[in-house]
Amino acid sequence: MAMPSSPIRKLVPFSDAAKQRGIKVYHLNIGQPDIETPKGAIKTLQNTEIGVLAYSHSAGNLSCRKKLVEYYKRWNIEVGADEIIITNGGSEGIQFAFNACMDPGDEVIIPEPFYANYNGFALTAGVVVKPIVSVIDNGFALPPIEEFEKVITPKTKAIMICNPNNPTGYLYSQKELQTLAQIVKKYDLFLFSDEVYREFAYDGADVFSVMNLKEIEQNVVMLDSVSKRYSACGARIGMFVTKNKEVYNTAMKFAQARLSPPSFGQIFTEAAVDTPQSYFDAVLNEYIARRNCIVEAINKMPGCFCPTPKGAFYAVARLPIDDSDNFCKWLLEEFSYENQTVMLAPATGFYSAKGKGKDEVRISYCLKVSDLQAAMKCLEEALKVYPGRTK
Repeated sequence: MAMPSSPIRKLVPFSDAAKQRGIKVYHLNIGQPDIETPKGAIKTLQNTEIGVLAYSHSAGNLSCRKKLVEYYKRWNIEVGADEIIITNGGSEGIQFAFNACMDPGDEVIIPEPFYANYNGFALTAGVVVKPIVSVIDNGFALPPIEEFEKVITPKTKAIMICNPNNPTGYLYSQKELQTLAQIVKKYDLFLFSDEVYREFAYDGADVFSVMNLKEIEQNVVMLDSVSKRYSACGARIGMFVTKNKEVYNTAMKFAQARLSPPSFGQIFTEAAVDTPQSYFDAVLNEYIARRNCIVEAINKMPGCFCPTPKGAFYAVARLPIDDSDNFCKWLLEEFSYENQTVMLAPATGFYSAKGKGKDEVRISYCLKVSDLQAAMKCLEEALKVYPGRTK
């Protein structure tokens, strides 16, 4: 009963009903890329002959883990195959981190807004989320050290970040991560880093991995996934990566309890690691165009503000509305413009603190530019007539 609803999916019945009424719905609520999955990896799957679809090793097939070692080397991340556990999506990796490193009642600090499911993962592990607020006015930059230290207690065991960030699109700099490393070292905390959007960094920005932070190597757990990187959300392959053998061995107990990760997903992943750079270059250019379309359109709308994301494919926008939950529901239930509407995710679900995000929405720019332009026109027209407009 206490499990929170997903702000991304909880409005699906309303979008389904809108479609039943003949309304076209532009889905900006979910990070499901429409980019084509790499053909080479799909072809490998199609050409694989399997006599018996057997369990894999609980840590994942060694051949797949070795292939991932190759991938990480390209990003100057030095890890061994025995430091990787392949998981059922990045979600299971996060659950392993919470369960392996913390006991019920322990606390994890997370800058908010944050990926809504972190709340659910913490709840199932009996872990308490202690949020510290980042703000839209500076693009959701990392809060100062003092804000972390205000909430550290004897029960604090970890800090969690997502970099590049979902839902804000903020990209933490190397300097910001080194600040985090100081806190982690001072208080002997774990640092969990969700790095599934590594490939999506814009404007020449560099992505710095927590795996390369010095003096806290034993405190770091990196979580990763192939879902966004290769537009393969259905592969359900994630990675739990740590150099701490005690943490690794504890996580392996959870991995053994769930037996093994998906075999087909691992076959796909091995092949996907060889995807040429030209694929990613084209994808990056496409997302930059999509990002610019969204940000420019929103910032031209009266009373609206959207900082420019440096990574991932999300943005959080502040709108002149009374309640983002009501607004997002109203868009689907009562509004249409030329028989079209837009589905957004209310930002309230990305905050742990009550009352935050009431005038903010998360936008996923996973649609082609022409659809985004149409969606932005719908949003502009909706804001003109929304009964709960505040200014």
